[in-house]
Amino acid sequence: MMMGFRSIFIVFLSILLIGCSAYKNNEDQNNPMAIQMNNKTSPKIVLLIIDSLMDEPLKKVIEEKKAPALDFFVKHGQYNKYLVSSYPTMSVTIDSSLITGTYPDKHKIPGLVWYDGDEKRTINYGNGLFEMMKIGVTQFAEDSLYQFNNVDLSPNVETIHEVLDKRGKQTASINSIIYRGNYEHTLKIPKVLAKTTALPNTYKTFGPKRLSVGAFIRQDEKNIHLLNRLGLNDAFAAQELKYLLEKNILPEFTIMYFPVNDHEVHRKGPKTTEGIEELDKNLQEILNVFPNWESALENIIWIIIGDSKQSSVKKNKNEALIDLREALSNYNILKLNEPVRNNDELVITANERMAYIYKISEDFSLQDIANRLLADERIAWIAWKENNMIQVKSWDKDGVFQFKPEGAFKDAYNQTWSIKGNSSILDLTIKNNNQIKYGDYPDGLARLYGALHSQKGEFLIVDAKPGYEFIGESSPEHTGGGAHGSMYKNDSLTPIIVTGTNKSIDNLRIVDLKKWILDLLE
Repeated sequence: MMMGFRSIFIVFLSILLIGCSAYKNNEDQNNPMAIQMNNKTSPKIVLLIIDSLMDEPLKKVIEEKKAPALDFFVKHGQYNKYLVSSYPTMSVTIDSSLITGTYPDKHKIPGLVWYDGDEKRTINYGNGLFEMMKIGVTQFAEDSLYQFNNVDLSPNVETIHEVLDKRGKQTASINSIIYRGNYEHTLKIPKVLAKTTALPNTYKTFGPKRLSVGAFIRQDEKNIHLLNRLGLNDAFAAQELKYLLEKNILPEFTIMYFPVNDHEVHRKGPKTTEGIEELDKNLQEILNVFPNWESALENIIWIIIGDSKQSSVKKNKNEALIDLREALSNYNILKLNEPVRNNDELVITANERMAYIYKISEDFSLQDIANRLLADERIAWIAWKENNMIQVKSWDKDGVFQFKPEGAFKDAYNQTWSIKGNSSILDLTIKNNNQIKYGDYPDGLARLYGALHSQKGEFLIVDAKPGYEFIGESSPEHTGGGAHGSMYKNDSLTPIIVTGTNKSIDNLRIVDLKKWILDLLE
């Protein structure tokens, strides 16, 4: 049945809202030795990203025998629940760190929403229907379908697809939101949208040898899973991988993204298992391509990860939602659908449980803004750059914490730092030998440094306590459900399952997976 244009248009907008046991476990998140297997290394790797996969609901569905495919991978591999995400814990930044092996100070994707001081406009890759409508569908499509991969992702970093192509190895990307590679592809806009909006018929983009992005480009022309979010769904992704397997054209490295669990967790909260159960059905279909499930392990290394966790958001809107416009109402704040005016002073870009606040006037200081926000006890801390150091302040802890790279203090990832002041603001423990131990904010120094050096201009980062979420103009909100974005451990630690390799990964962080995978494929 043909849907009306209005329905298709809303679907088009909403599908692009990217964002959003009995097993052997390593329970110590400060122990970087994580993945070791005794099996023979396989010549091919499939990396499956399950958006917002979390340890507790995963174990629950396995124990209740509702996820036989994931149970199979866990029993035949090694499992760890302490894979550290990037920051902000939003998919665009995380996936950029995953395929470049860098934090945002290098790859330059600051978050799902951020302000470009050079272009003097807010960049929004998909943060809520109402924000999209205000920005305009044409600009939104330009940013999310073209600019993200081809302009904003720094040319000074190499993606895993680009590196492997130079080494003579083919790669594939299936529904991953960040995929830059060396091959030009054409993304085709559905005709009904191209004819009834200002969207062009096609976008040129660069990706790996084999690229699938829902209805915009696919490998299997008979893939029928296009109606639900125009193919940006789990069933479409599974069918694309099945096609590569059945045609015996699976490349040396494939990355595939499953988004549906994230939508369920946002709506129903971190304890929901419905998204994982549905995802598992698609994994079963993939495994059923093989003569038996065990044979799937013979020639392929399977790596299954989440990209981040989500935290519960309180049900009471007045309590849960931190409206930054109200807190900063004495400033002139740039509106989403208006150009910058001479009297505009601030820009607010809320990324769920964290936010960037940009100072675009010389009439006051970042400290002035921070002092106003520190009155809100729902904010965990505020950070900014000043005097070549990062400054961090908190409502409920005295003083200020300052740090910068290189110095006498070393963390579990062999990163060295100069630090001053109250380190408890970021829940750091400093041992007698100047060893830094992370608490509530895993790899907090490098992740915060990366976010604060991800872009030009003067700006603050604000990070929420558990249970709370930031909102700005037309921001989505998730009261009674789940949200991420913050650097807190409840948003930052996600599971990883690995089968088929005896090569350990030294540091259990998403930012380290690229190097590990490249080493596996040597």
